[in-house]
Amino acid sequence: MKTILTITGSDSTGGSGVQADIRTIAALGGYAVSAVTSITVQNTLGIQAFHDLPADIVKGQIEAIINDVQPDTVKVGMIRTIETLSVVVDALLKYHPHHVIYDPIVTTSNGDRLLTDDVIMQIRSKLLPLCDIVILREGDAERTFTHPSINWERQKTRSLVLDDLVQHGLSNSFSSALAVYLSKDEPMEQAIQHAKEYIRTLVARKSDLNGRSSQLYNEFLEAVQQHYRTNRDVAFYADCLNVSARYLSQVAHRISGKSPKNIIDHTLTEALACQLRTTQHPIQEIAYEHGFTSQAQFAKFFRKQTGQTPSEWRKQIK
Repeated sequence: MKTILTITGSDSTGGSGVQADIRTIAALGGYAVSAVTSITVQNTLGIQAFHDLPADIVKGQIEAIINDVQPDTVKVGMIRTIETLSVVVDALLKYHPHHVIYDPIVTTSNGDRLLTDDVIMQIRSKLLPLCDIVILREGDAERTFTHPSINWERQKTRSLVLDDLVQHGLSNSFSSALAVYLSKDEPMEQAIQHAKEYIRTLVARKSDLNGRSSQLYNEFLEAVQQHYRTNRDVAFYADCLNVSARYLSQVAHRISGKSPKNIIDHTLTEALACQLRTTQHPIQEIAYEHGFTSQAQFAKFFRKQTGQTPSEWRKQIK
């Protein structure tokens, strides 16, 4: 069983990153070891935050693995800082693995840029010459690394543009599969063909991890209709739905473009406007019925939402 080192970031959903590398390598009969470069705060709605591990920690991970188990195949993925890049380049120069595959991560699946121009320039000049093959996704990665400053023939580095493996994580799995086949001493063209065949089997049986966002959003709207008279606190609804307020906010923004607070306040405003329009109930009574502690608090809220006081609004519609 061949050992393969993957140097990349972590994906909490398991769809990409070190988790997908380990899964693919193991499925094809290899043994995966890893050095994590970045940790993401991530779910099916996308990446919310990054934490790039200190370069000395990345270096420690790489040296501990290479000194002990001596993997002869290395796959490099997410590198976001010049310091981490230097560590990886130094390790490749020092230990001379037999195969080096680079799968550059330039943007997220949502289109957010992950690499600065400085890091890209350093990758071009220092990392690419050490690689046997660079896997380029159609789009940003292709534009970034297909550059006049890069003479692929002179560097003897193969570049491969993937135009049909666009689903999240599949290009990641392709490069991991390629690492396995190269570790078995297959010629490059044969290894590429076998990796593509493996990805086709994944596409045929692919089952993406689906979050509960649509269901949760509908449950949130139902809860708002039930409780808007007595509660306008987002944390209250998050607790009702057994999720964090942050996740509820992400879902609401993704589906409606509005914050949970906007939705709650809009629902309440519509109900207040209906009462003012269709009844002659005193404003103070309407205020109390809808959870306000005073007519003044009601008037302040209504003016903020509509630009008019309840009295002004009621006079306008007559």
